[in-house]
Amino acid sequence: MVERIVVGPLHTNCYIFFSAKKECFIIDPGGNSDLVIKRLTALNLTPRLMVFTHGHLDHTAAAQDLRIHFATLGVFVQTAVHKADAVYFGKKAEKSHRKSFMAFGGEGEALFQEIYRGVPDADILLGEGDSILASDLRVIHTPGHTRGSISLYSERHGILFSGDTLFCEGVGRSDLDGGSSHSLVQSIRGKLYTLPPQTRVFPGHGPQTLLEREMRHNPFVRIN
Repeated sequence: MVERIVVGPLHTNCYIFFSAKKECFIIDPGGNSDLVIKRLTALNLTPRLMVFTHGHLDHTAAAQDLRIHFATLGVFVQTAVHKADAVYFGKKAEKSHRKSFMAFGGEGEALFQEIYRGVPDADILLGEGDSILASDLRVIHTPGHTRGSISLYSERHGILFSGDTLFCEGVGRSDLDGGSSHSLVQSIRGKLYTLPPQTRVFPGHGPQTLLEREMRHNPFVRIN
């Protein structure tokens, strides 16, 4: 059901989500399009959609190359992101991404130049409660890391893709443009921690975890 590929210089978790069919979704293709393509080929899967937990470049950098590659095979791969992060996509994306990387100083500019390849337009603008095409993945709007950060939850499979909102014993940074530490904590406490404790969490960086573990042991957002 879920394949993880660690991509890009910031070691982002890119996920392939699939069922018994030969079609799949790619979640957060943040780099190394060649690795993603190689894994899809090995699994004999064709992507229908790239869905992004937020718009930051370390989660979107491979999108353009993947779209071009599959277009040569006659496959149009759509993109989906929360409407509040649509600014990171399309013709005006470069300005938004450069602004984000300014927080890292000179190293940020060098990193930006290394990984930016342009980002395609957002074909589908998501909102709270939306379903991802015909799947049982449901959108949970979890702002805090960015205004349009989302988590993707499958009740049937008991899994959560938490992006850069919730990590294993950590949380996403909230000091970049559009971030809010208050919103981040509210998103985790008020939305994610209301899900079943045995939900498996697949974060944007680092190892997977259980929601129950984070409720008890996450030093940033703990339920005593």
